[in-house]
Amino acid sequence: MRRLIGLALAALMLALALVALGSVGIGPVVITREGEQKLVLFLSSPYASLVQPGLSLRPPIPVITTVLTFDARLLYLNTPSSKIQTRDQERIVIDNYVMWRISDPLRFYKSFKGVVSEAESRIADVVSADVREVIGKHTLDEVLSDSRLALMEEITEESAKFLADRGIAIQDVRINRTELPEATIQNVYARMRTERERLARKYRAEGDEQGRRVRAEADRQSSVIVAEAERDAELVRGEGDAKAAAIFARAYQPFAAFYDFWRSLQAYRTAFESGTTLVLSPDEGFLRYLDADAIPGRREAPTSASGEPEAAR
Repeated sequence: MRRLIGLALAALMLALALVALGSVGIGPVVITREGEQKLVLFLSSPYASLVQPGLSLRPPIPVITTVLTFDARLLYLNTPSSKIQTRDQERIVIDNYVMWRISDPLRFYKSFKGVVSEAESRIADVVSADVREVIGKHTLDEVLSDSRLALMEEITEESAKFLADRGIAIQDVRINRTELPEATIQNVYARMRTERERLARKYRAEGDEQGRRVRAEADRQSSVIVAEAERDAELVRGEGDAKAAAIFARAYQPFAAFYDFWRSLQAYRTAFESGTTLVLSPDEGFLRYLDADAIPGRREAPTSASGEPEAAR
């Protein structure tokens, strides 16, 4: 019994020792952790591809085997910016990034000898070419509009299709910066200014035309209103003058001669102001009331037997 227990403990210790050696990359056991992929080489030739986490055994002669470890997680690659010409002949600067991972360690090793930097250089070339091709088939407005998402999906699909045989899976290609070269920016600003000036002239002309129509209509309505008001005023004034004349006629009819005399006195007062000189014929009707005999209702003073007025005595 003790012998069995001893053998079990020895076997357990041996297993633990093998696992410990495998954790540092030596020994007959290969440990694949979460987020890792391993490729076992025997005499520099691929022997086994380990993509699942767990324990695996090396080839019969561990000394002449090599274990390469690759990252199984998504990797980020920021590709260099490039100048691209759109379908409408506009040159823009595109800066994009790529999310990728190693999907097949064996194909990845055969394509790039396991060197990640070489793989990233190849990915950058392929993605840049696809970006240039896809963007070149669309206009600047389409690149900057909501259809930009569809363009990025098309680029991702084309790049993934090309790199799939090389053990690389392209998960996403994103355009994170779209700029115009300085010369293009100035041209765009010039076109924008020209367009805005054209619209300003158009709106100003339309506004002037509407203003002239409004002013003409206002002037017409004003003339009509003033003419109608003057007409009504003349009618009212005429009716008032007629009523006033009728009232005066009724009021002064019993004293027509006196009223004529009173009006003449008012005229004299106005005409004979200080410093006024009039040259008139004595027979002028205007001066008729200067003759005492012409004054209406005048009574002669009583005279004495000698013929002189009594008031004079």
